[in-house]
Amino acid sequence: VQLQASGGGLVQAGGSLKLSCVASRRTFGSYVMGWFRQAPGKEREFVAVISVAGGRTIWGDPVKGRLTISRDNAKNTVYLQMSSLEPEDTAVYYCAASGTWSTSRYAYDYWGQGTQVTVSS
Repeated sequence: VQLQASGGGLVQAGGSLKLSCVASRRTFGSYVMGWFRQAPGKEREFVAVISVAGGRTIWGDPVKGRLTISRDNAKNTVYLQMSSLEPEDTAVYYCAASGTWSTSRYAYDYWGQGTQVTVSS
């Protein structure tokens, strides 16, 4: 599965962004989809995960309440709606696909190229 993430950019603190990730295969609907992020000098951390049908989601503690993950299997796309952004949210955001339900980056077999999100104070 090839994943293409987009939608990043520069935004002021308190602003919003919506990231998208399009998958190359029609089997997209059989994968658990996750978002992770990596800030300079830091480990890649879990942001959110959504189940195959979209009925189950989990958010990482740093973003809980401010981000929403969703998916449209007909469009082979997963989204990350981000609001009330803070400078600490600055990172490269990656989408990823897994055959199992997990919040661990090691469970994900396929990764997008990442999209940069920069939040200015």
